[in-house]
Amino acid sequence: MKQTSRSTASVLHGSEAVAKGRADVSKVREKTRRRRVTRLIVALLLFDFYLWYRYLNDNPFKLPTLGPEAIIFAPVVLIMIAIVAMMLMPLFSGRSPHQIVRPEEIEVGLYDVRGLDNQVDEVGRTLDVFLGYATFRDELGGNPRRGMLFEGPPGTGKTYLAKAMAKQAGVPFLFSAAPAFQSMWFGMTNAKIRSFFRRLRKLARKEGGAIGFIEEIDAIGGERGGMSASPDPTGLGRVSSSFMGAGGSGMVNELLIQMQSFDQPPFGARFKSRMIEWVNGFRKPERRIPAAKPTYSNILLIAATNRADNLDPALLRPGRFDRRLYFDLPSKSGRRELIDFFLERKTHHQQLDDDHTREDLAHETFGYTPVMIEHLLDEALLMALRGGRTSMNVQDIHEAKLTEELGFKQPVTYTETDRVSVATHEAGHATVAYFLGKGRRLEVLSIIKRRMALGLLAHGDEEERFTRTRTEIESGVAIALGGLVAEEVFFGESGTGPASDLQHATTLAAQMVGSFGMAGSLVSFDAIAEGPIGSKNLVGKVLADGQGKARVEEILTEQRERVTKLLEENRDVVVGLRDSLIARDELVGDEIMQQIELVLDSRNPASK
Repeated sequence: MKQTSRSTASVLHGSEAVAKGRADVSKVREKTRRRRVTRLIVALLLFDFYLWYRYLNDNPFKLPTLGPEAIIFAPVVLIMIAIVAMMLMPLFSGRSPHQIVRPEEIEVGLYDVRGLDNQVDEVGRTLDVFLGYATFRDELGGNPRRGMLFEGPPGTGKTYLAKAMAKQAGVPFLFSAAPAFQSMWFGMTNAKIRSFFRRLRKLARKEGGAIGFIEEIDAIGGERGGMSASPDPTGLGRVSSSFMGAGGSGMVNELLIQMQSFDQPPFGARFKSRMIEWVNGFRKPERRIPAAKPTYSNILLIAATNRADNLDPALLRPGRFDRRLYFDLPSKSGRRELIDFFLERKTHHQQLDDDHTREDLAHETFGYTPVMIEHLLDEALLMALRGGRTSMNVQDIHEAKLTEELGFKQPVTYTETDRVSVATHEAGHATVAYFLGKGRRLEVLSIIKRRMALGLLAHGDEEERFTRTRTEIESGVAIALGGLVAEEVFFGESGTGPASDLQHATTLAAQMVGSFGMAGSLVSFDAIAEGPIGSKNLVGKVLADGQGKARVEEILTEQRERVTKLLEENRDVVVGLRDSLIARDELVGDEIMQQIELVLDSRNPASK
């Protein structure tokens, strides 16, 4: 509760001037409520007067009736209705595909958002202006922000934060996905866009404000095609052409038009303005009727995408989506905050209340989005229920993590030959990782089949890292080759098991050659533009180049020789891990290290 009050206060009371005008939205809402009550009372009085008029004139109200001859025309009428319905079907397809969510229906507020402190601070300032828009415009002379763009990978909290904003502001939330605007009928896509904004304006006038949210905006906001020219450093100029952009120019143009029509008055006001304009055409300039002042619609439009680079530049200029917020993967501190928040709402064993345990979980979930973390804990809770328990423990979370990343355990009966081969293969990976993977932690070593993998070695950084050195990447190549070399050392040849390992090793080597500048050449293959000779596949670019392929082969051969020497010198470590795997199927965390240290200690008993 302390966190709730602190977050709400810090987010929604940014400045005294704006805080004073926070009642602007509520004033409009109260005015709308009174107008509705007045209209209802007037309608009831008129209807009551009408009934009394009919009663006093001995003319009671009766429902109309149809004679028996009407049945003859029934088939014709039904056919005509069907024809008219088919003709009007395209018009009905032009309705906006949005979903209106009332603030009382939203369960999350800004105080429920974790791991997005910077984003929450920014949207809090935006909400301050949104709630006090009249104060900001009339007293301070500012122009309230009308559009925001949330960009980032899926599952990072974009939609979650937008709903929290609507909850905190207490205004309707119009949710829609951009692909839903597309229609098979010509012109209906634009009609859906117009319908969405028309509904947004109507709600804003009634409720004092409204927040619209369009997910995957790149589906209708892609860069427009056509002929375009851009300057060229060579002075020769460069002209590029395309027939149509990703979203189609028509949809983008319609979107741009509607984003400039937030303050478009309703039909009654437009009709009144036209009548005044018509009358003024007959009057002298000094006697003309003054036109009505334009009304302001308090609208905040939020768009979300994970492909911001594909958006048309016109959508990103000031006055449109002029504020861009990037939602990145949460940091370790952010993941810890998310884990604490989710565990408060889920039953768990007391071991998960330990600070060190939670820190380990935050470390192990590197690369996880908030949605993925919550889903992981839900899966762990399901595993606890399957085990007859009502609370999850650390083991449940680890098993859920393996299941999510690698798939469910698949019961399979290995032959003795396959069992020894798989165990030797995985033991080779673990041995190389132990000796060459400095700063890495061995997490799981298993010969249990998951998806297409007969076994696995899971290892990660002891500390959260964002950059790699050449030595570290070479060690990654060596670890990937550890299984293949172990089979060659112990059996004289390798089998089909190393296929995925070779793919991973080749990818790392290709990145060293074509992207990282770690293989003697500083030429970046990523610089090759897409086109007839270009591709997004970096590995394909490197291997298609003769010299690039030769450098990749050189790196793989060098690391293979390095690993061969290492495993020959540490055969006993491989054998120890292999035998433990054959006996237990799976080693987790400290169990792997204990087995390796046991073998190393046995080499020199006198040192004990």
